[in-house]
Amino acid sequence: MKVEANRQRVMLEVADVDAQIARLTRERSRLPEDGEIAELTTRIDGARDDLVRAQIAAEDIDREYRRVETEVNGMSAREKKDSELLESGGLPPKQLSELQHEVGGLRRRRGMLEDDLLELMERQEATTAEQQRASATVSQLESERADVEVRRDAARIKVDEKLSDARERRTAFVDEAPEELVAIYERQRAAGKVGAGLLRQQRCGACRMELDRGTMSSIAKTDADEVLRCEECGALLIRTSESGLPK
Repeated sequence: MKVEANRQRVMLEVADVDAQIARLTRERSRLPEDGEIAELTTRIDGARDDLVRAQIAAEDIDREYRRVETEVNGMSAREKKDSELLESGGLPPKQLSELQHEVGGLRRRRGMLEDDLLELMERQEATTAEQQRASATVSQLESERADVEVRRDAARIKVDEKLSDARERRTAFVDEAPEELVAIYERQRAAGKVGAGLLRQQRCGACRMELDRGTMSSIAKTDADEVLRCEECGALLIRTSESGLPK
């Protein structure tokens, strides 16, 4: 296949812009802000877990507090009733003794439960403080993540603008390039290989293989418009003054 040498060189422009597109695509998928967002999201999830645990603990304590408080109120009412009965007088000695014993037991039990209520109140304060701390942490981290997301979106826009420009240039180069070379080039790319490379200093610019002297000598004898391909990777091998061909 023969194609004018200067028209073959257009394929180097296509290859260069494809390499740029590949770099920009990788850059877009690996923005440093994405890593920051992932880390902040992990921390937010942890803070939310802390908040849920504190909320559950607070609900358990509140439920226990209401139970004990109800029991204390019941004992207080019973103690008041028994005390009034004692104060009314006229009870038989045995019943009086039993009632006094019962009132004493109620007072002791109520005192113990009131101590429990005080402890529960302290635990309520602690869990409330933990809820507030966890909630504040979640809010702070979410705010930080939102700021990073703004920076990430701005960075994406910049990369997208570069990608759009590169793709427009690629279209222009492909439109200018010989169709037969574009077909070879695209088949190479479809196979996951580099489509074209500059022969520079005895090396294929696509796969970096060094050509031996015999091959270089053979290439030097080939007409300038002859289309060459790398024996190793199959890429279009484009010759220029930098190729280091023997005279």
